[in-house]
Amino acid sequence: MERNIRVTGKGKLSVKPDTICLAIEAEDGYLDYEKTIKESANQTKILRKALEKSGLSGKDLKTKHFSIQAAYESYRDENDDYKSRFVGYKFKHNTEIRFPNDNDQLGRTLYELSKCSVDVEFRIYYTVSNLEEVKNELLKKAVEDSKRKAEILAKSAGVNLGEIKRIDYSWGELEIFSHPIDDFMARPMLSEFKASYDIDIEADDIDVDDTVTIEWELL
Repeated sequence: MERNIRVTGKGKLSVKPDTICLAIEAEDGYLDYEKTIKESANQTKILRKALEKSGLSGKDLKTKHFSIQAAYESYRDENDDYKSRFVGYKFKHNTEIRFPNDNDQLGRTLYELSKCSVDVEFRIYYTVSNLEEVKNELLKKAVEDSKRKAEILAKSAGVNLGEIKRIDYSWGELEIFSHPIDDFMARPMLSEFKASYDIDIEADDIDVDDTVTIEWELL
């Protein structure tokens, strides 16, 4: 009968964010479906132009989600009962643009967004440009941690580690970001930006971790 031991190792890193991710949400409604589509496209063009004025490339604005749905409103009829009626169509367009961590650039971008005619909500995230490098380093540390723990357990039990029999890893999506600005603070801040683009945000390092489970043969 084989004697094996399964040990879960954990890798930890603290990485300095070098990239700003600006998530922009625009939504509006119109009575006509075709007009809703046309206006959604027009608003996207306006946003791209605003980004270009700030020094970014409008082509870097990427769609994350887009939808058009029928809109209804509630009302009371002559019998004072609640009813709903069709009032048109509503589009929602979630976009995202990423650029190097630079307070001056962020200030220019938010300033131009505040001046454009599109009413937007946004969130500011900080992340890293080379996600794969961070993921690989985490895996390396997790494997090293598993081996170190397995060696300690084996030595304490008076046995030796043999070959690796199995490695289990979830391969899930690893999120590496920080969110230093609360959502409800974002919109009021827009009206306060002046032509000086004076922004002073220093995002904290991002703490990330990942795990891997390794099964070792015991000799």
